[in-house]
Amino acid sequence: MVAKIIDGEHYAADLRDQLAVEIAELARQGIRPGLATVMAGEGYAARAYERRLRGLAGKLGCHYVCEALPENVTEADALAAVGKLDADPRVSGVLVLRPLPRQVSEVALYRLLDPVKDIEAVHPVNAGLLTLDRPRYIPSTPASAFHMLDRYLRESGRDPQEVYARSNMVLVGRSNNVGKPAVILGLNRNATVLSCDVHSFKAGLLYSHTAQADILIIAAGMPGLVTGEHVKPGVIAIDVGINPVEEPRTGKVRLVGDLDFATVAAKAEAISPVPGGVGPITDVWLLRNTVAAARAAAGLPGTEPEQRPHRLAG
Repeated sequence: MVAKIIDGEHYAADLRDQLAVEIAELARQGIRPGLATVMAGEGYAARAYERRLRGLAGKLGCHYVCEALPENVTEADALAAVGKLDADPRVSGVLVLRPLPRQVSEVALYRLLDPVKDIEAVHPVNAGLLTLDRPRYIPSTPASAFHMLDRYLRESGRDPQEVYARSNMVLVGRSNNVGKPAVILGLNRNATVLSCDVHSFKAGLLYSHTAQADILIIAAGMPGLVTGEHVKPGVIAIDVGINPVEEPRTGKVRLVGDLDFATVAAKAEAISPVPGGVGPITDVWLLRNTVAAARAAAGLPGTEPEQRPHRLAG
């Protein structure tokens, strides 16, 4: 079996074109969306993500600001930085880049935010709305993974809802902004969902679960964690991992996923690459949520959670 490689760059380009039209329409109404990121320390993946968001915001005409904090920042200072962005009328949405240093609580930072500016839906109000299938925002990374799945299934001539309803979906990773919301999105699509994490791995259960997956979404932060021997033939594998790995001979750093790409691709129906898979869609989706936040802040119709569509738009 030769896996279909799902082109995230292509899907992202389509979303970016749609978003540019919406931003232009807001500009005619005097509304300019603004994205702010908060970054603590010098993590390679966080810096790479911040650069991509800065560039994309510039291309789309959005206001952008990054609060770069030192690795040893106190939680009080981090909270002050988030509070400043929360009070800034130029900022529609705020993203706290991960990982954070141990002394800073991600939950504490997001609780401080106005839920309308919490574009990753980590604030308890937004997380609750997502759980109830009345989302204000769908977190960008799981939203992008399911956008990729939905579109791939439609393009291959299948009804996504029918596929999900008869699929075992295995999710590896339980973070607040990826793994847990992905479970909810899978359940809302009527899939049979199993969630695994490091505890499953330590208990020796992880690979017995991944081997049963019809659809596998992995966001574990461990390069090459799942190989071809750990999946069944015909799996659809979505790799959310972004792991910087240094080449021994050159010293250059490259990004790899949580799947061993070559061996999984040899057995899969379809697979998303790293880079070039979920990542480019995530960048655009985050700006999409930022635009939705700008619309909500302006009081435009259709922006309250109970008025928004229940299902993830394709």
